[in-house]
Amino acid sequence: MNLSTAGRNFTTSVARDTLQTAIIKNVITVVLCISINYVNSTLVHTFTKHQVFNMNSRYILYIHLVINDIILLTMFTLLQVLSYIVFTLNVSFCIFILIVAVYATINNPLTLAVMAVECYVAICFPLRHTQICTVKKTYAVIGVIWMLSSFYVLPDLFIALATESMEFFHSRVFCLTDNVFKHPGRKERRQIFNLVLMVGVWLTLIYTYFRILITAQAAATDAKKARNTVLLHCFQLLLCMLTYVHYSIIEGLLFLFPKGILAIRFTVSIFIHVLPRLISPVVYGLRDKTFRKYLKNYLFCTTSSDIQPQKKS
Repeated sequence: MNLSTAGRNFTTSVARDTLQTAIIKNVITVVLCISINYVNSTLVHTFTKHQVFNMNSRYILYIHLVINDIILLTMFTLLQVLSYIVFTLNVSFCIFILIVAVYATINNPLTLAVMAVECYVAICFPLRHTQICTVKKTYAVIGVIWMLSSFYVLPDLFIALATESMEFFHSRVFCLTDNVFKHPGRKERRQIFNLVLMVGVWLTLIYTYFRILITAQAAATDAKKARNTVLLHCFQLLLCMLTYVHYSIIEGLLFLFPKGILAIRFTVSIFIHVLPRLISPVVYGLRDKTFRKYLKNYLFCTTSSDIQPQKKS
């Protein structure tokens, strides 16, 4: 298969699925995407319809996490389907998809850390919680999260704009980060950023968990629930971290099963990028009584005479 990139032509052999296998894989991915995004979109709809949620910092942070899950899952599914239909993409369009996906990927662990801090404040400083965790401050923190993610995402874009020719941005490539962001120092910079990010988030989660654990020993029901919530955040963070070892997992499995490259790539991608998006609805959508009370009506398109959308004042 002949590919052209940055004005250079090269020939490479690419393994492709049969038409039947490609259809099955894409149907599985699209069905999972639609199903998970339907649940997550229902959570967002529930949030916007009831003031009890959009005036609470905890739910605002949670919905920010859900929105990032929707973005990440949509970009992943779009990229996979297009890779089967047209194989190569315009470089500029590819960069757009990758930047949006990376933003969502970096936003998630940072949001989990902030949510853990909010639980810590609610349990350890209950009298000051309403003063510290205001709606205005919560949205300001979300802005900071996006700004920190920009430090990870935008340098690659600026370096590419400065070093690549216009011809490159109009060429077509198989859409992978290494194919569009080719600066030699990129991997080292990202490894440092990932290390600092993960260490910071893990220290935050561990500190808040043990502080809440001490409070929970007093048999406070809310403290025990907050402790379990932080544990779930830790599990979510572990799933987020799988993104950073995606290619390492594939390489390890290929060493054991060298002929299964296509099946391995698809299976690993589903387990790392798709299925973890089911975790967020469970954390609040099912565990939280207030959310569950409203959610079930929207999720199954039913109505209830005693539950009506709360209009904003």
